Amino acid sequence: GFAFPDWAYKPESSPGSRQIQLWHFILELLQKEEYRDVIAWQGDYGEFVIKDPDEVARLWGMRKCKPHMNYDKLSRALRYYYNKRILHKTKGKRFTYKFNFSKLILVNYPVWDMAPSPLLTGANHYHPSLLQA
Repeated sequence: GFAFPDWAYKPESSPGSRQIQLWHFILELLQKEEYRDVIAWQGDYGEFVIKDPDEVARLWGMRKCKPHMNYDKLSRALRYYYNKRILHKTKGKRFTYKFNFSKLILVNYPVWDMAPSPLLTGANHYHPSLLQA
């Protein structure tokens, strides 16, 4: 499978907490095998496809205690990240988005605290601990 930065695994809050951002919740779903039929990595590094938009919206609604959540509302929240350059829609591919990991790193960690990273140079890599059978 695809790898994503180590910091993406670190919960911003305890499991079940409503204090989570949508992009981090999406990374959580992508990390878990049981959601492969709902959302999955695809194509280029950082690209993912929402296979079951209604289910992703339902799960997000449960997490945020918003039972009336639907994909229309969720996609509006995703579009908020376009201007922040956290992620963008993949042109010509339905329900497909791509994370801008270099932007997420800069948001989460100041540049001066970081050693050079393949993510910042755009190089693809896999983290050994993420390669699962």
